[in-house]
Amino acid sequence: MDENKKIYKRPESVLVVIYSKTGHVLMMQRVFPEEFWQSVTGSLEWGEQAHEAAVRELKEETGLDAAGLIDCQFSQEFEIYSIWRDRYEPGIMRNREHVFLLPLEDCAAIKFDPREHSEIRWVSREEAIQMATSHTNSEAITCWVPEV
Repeated sequence: MDENKKIYKRPESVLVVIYSKTGHVLMMQRVFPEEFWQSVTGSLEWGEQAHEAAVRELKEETGLDAAGLIDCQFSQEFEIYSIWRDRYEPGIMRNREHVFLLPLEDCAAIKFDPREHSEIRWVSREEAIQMATSHTNSEAITCWVPEV
């Protein structure tokens, strides 16, 4: 294999919505772009299954383990934001996102990587729906996070 050949990202990802039974949703602000608020998310590695990616991303982005992780058995496609298209093979415009939930008893302490996220907030379900930059993220919160 050519050592200079670029390894492109797989156009398939996970979204893990973390919420507390007290009615709060964890939202994370990306370092880039600054105005981008999201739940835990990340691309599947080549050869990886969606559940494996959800467990890995959850640990990497929050320090939480996956005990209680729920696979919603739901995925949808969305158009990849132009700022991230160069990470994918030329011509790839869409990504398939698999939705997972992690319900917690209370708002847990989160260990986030400051190279990826600059801030985290536990906010109300309604605030999280408004705060999520991605429409698929706000739709997942609306659909899957129970109202308290």
